[in-house]
Amino acid sequence: MDSEMITKDEEMEEAAPQKAEEEKKSIIVILVGAPGSGKSTFSEDVMKTSSRSWVRVCQDTIANGKTGTKAQCLKKATDALNDGKSVFIDRCNLDREQRSEFLKLGSPHVDVHAVVLDLPARLCISRSVKRTGHEGNLQGGKAAAVVNRMLQKKELPKLNEGFSRITFCLNEKDVEEAVKTYGALGPFDTLPSGSFGQKNPDAKVQLGIMKFMKKVDPPNSCCKDPVSKQESKETNPSSKEQDVVAFSAQNTDKNIKADGNSRERSAAGSATTNDIPTLAFPSISTADFQFNHEKASDIIIQKVEEFLDKIGNGRLVLVDLTSGSRILNLVKVKAEQKNIDSSKFFTFVGDITQLYTKGGLHCNVIANAANWRLKPRGGGVNAAIFNAAGPALEIATKEAAGDAGCIQPGSALTVPLPSTSQLHKREGVTHVIHVLGPNMNPQRPDCLNNDYDKGCKILREAYSSLFEGFASIVRTKEFNKDPSKTVSTVPSSLIDQRSKREGVFDLDSNKKYKGPKVEVGVEKKSESTEKFTGDGTAKSWESWAQSLHRIAMDPEKYNKDVLEISDDVVVLNDLYPKAQKHLLVVARKDGLDRLTDVRVEHLPLLRTMHNAGVKWATKLISDEPSLVFRLGYHSDPSMRQLHLHVVSQDFNSTHLKNKKHWNTFNTAFFLDSVDVIEEIEKCGKAKLNDNERLMSVELRCNKCRSAHPNIPRLKSHISRCRAPFPSDLLQNGRLVVAPNGSGVEA
Repeated sequence: MDSEMITKDEEMEEAAPQKAEEEKKSIIVILVGAPGSGKSTFSEDVMKTSSRSWVRVCQDTIANGKTGTKAQCLKKATDALNDGKSVFIDRCNLDREQRSEFLKLGSPHVDVHAVVLDLPARLCISRSVKRTGHEGNLQGGKAAAVVNRMLQKKELPKLNEGFSRITFCLNEKDVEEAVKTYGALGPFDTLPSGSFGQKNPDAKVQLGIMKFMKKVDPPNSCCKDPVSKQESKETNPSSKEQDVVAFSAQNTDKNIKADGNSRERSAAGSATTNDIPTLAFPSISTADFQFNHEKASDIIIQKVEEFLDKIGNGRLVLVDLTSGSRILNLVKVKAEQKNIDSSKFFTFVGDITQLYTKGGLHCNVIANAANWRLKPRGGGVNAAIFNAAGPALEIATKEAAGDAGCIQPGSALTVPLPSTSQLHKREGVTHVIHVLGPNMNPQRPDCLNNDYDKGCKILREAYSSLFEGFASIVRTKEFNKDPSKTVSTVPSSLIDQRSKREGVFDLDSNKKYKGPKVEVGVEKKSESTEKFTGDGTAKSWESWAQSLHRIAMDPEKYNKDVLEISDDVVVLNDLYPKAQKHLLVVARKDGLDRLTDVRVEHLPLLRTMHNAGVKWATKLISDEPSLVFRLGYHSDPSMRQLHLHVVSQDFNSTHLKNKKHWNTFNTAFFLDSVDVIEEIEKCGKAKLNDNERLMSVELRCNKCRSAHPNIPRLKSHISRCRAPFPSDLLQNGRLVVAPNGSGVEA
């Protein structure tokens, strides 16, 4: 009996370490905070005192002591967790999208925590300005503008993102307590789940640098200084540091002009970045069309309130020539009464065609109070904008208006402004939105004879159309769309060289959003997301490229925009169709971002996508037998989430505008669905083709293969071409046609 008990005791002793090892959990702590908030110091202080094995992952030093990529951070974090170590993610992580990939590293054996260093903006700026030898070289005068820009994009973490624990630190004392908490953790210790510490009640209100330095405190403004007087004394930089910060701000958005009103001055002054999408618009219909100013100002405020959440980080600016403008003053007073965020909407005195050169205000988009014929005639704003933009605007307007050649009251027309336009070169204007309001002037056409019921309805529609046009530009990030059409949000000669550190964002790419009109106000997006894959490759997805992923993951939210929802796929119309009919079949499996992610186990899904595409193509052909469809994938897609293009081969669309548009669908860059399925069956993965080389090949007809010098000539040829499709497309079911073969051959 005694020997049996001894044996059992020995077995229990041997099993104890094994059991403890099984219960051991690693922790990944995602640090959240602006430059200067103390993230690196926090992780180093914990690592000095903790008996737990920690690894600090810092993007500023990840590449052999130099700045690296998010993918490199993910790999290092994954390796450390696999070794049973705990990890600090030392990046700014100020928005949900930046945190999302690191959250995926959590598992039953890895807890994901967030420590939020939400310290006062003044303190972060002061630290950043005066520090030297910073790992990411973010110091001195330029640091102030960077901190300010990043704080404007801040989005505090929430437990529903996937965190098991969040600790909020609003001051140095909170930080010290958090350091003690994590420093006391042993190898087998865990921390309780939940949210700890108090959220900053003013977390969404950020302090612009110029406003901070000049201490402007606008009356009745919701943008109040969140820092107490005591904190101000403790955290204000010295007078020398103030000069550095003020100099940085002036160089970023200099010579802001206002009429002395505090709302205008503080709002414009806080706009210290060149890359904030901004719409400048005149009051619609209150000049030549003599609309009642009181009613018009009420409608402006109503529509501004409605659209502020829909324009993401954009700004709306009501512009008039004089500070004595009645409509300007009415709107200004009513905006203050409504506590509308003055960093998102403000009034401005100046010439709408010279807002940057004469007023220092960067506006990517300006609205034109147009006439119904969209002609550069008459006086006022319409004539001024056409004159300032030159012939390029008139040509671009005709192209955008198409056969109609006009707009109706209450509607708007968005026109990309060619880079050849002086208004583009001089002022940095990339788009003009023509908008037509109601007319109450009996000397003008279509007078409503004081019918304000109808007039107010039309004016509301006009502002809705205008702001929706601007919101669409913000969503699609077209500011860098096509060198022949648009450039950056300010003249290229005025763009400061940007820091490579996380949070200093490059202008978005030229690819367009292809899904329904998702309201970006729901989720703030700022920097790109990099998908790290097992083969060591990474794809950077800008914020605008996330739309299809959001739709696929939550299609019911966009129910009115999608054509079909199933367990495996979502079917919708391409928002910028490159042909008469252009649909997208989007996979609903998370983690399938593009063809490089597809393997043999995904073949059933590919076949489901193909069958859905054929079904919809057949349905469209039944309505129009002349249509011919091709189904395929792009080798290197512009949008995140695997999607199959179902595109008619007429390519009759105003959205097909340049060589890149054509070649993405008519070279080997476009991979036929049947070929992709066959290749994955044989080789285990799809063979992709060289993107850059294929985008530069000459334009050739998709039927007779004849070459053409430009898109207009190619389109003209296609409309007349009666040649059959090439033999390779007629084989293996690559084309979906009417049962009688209509449209395939002459």
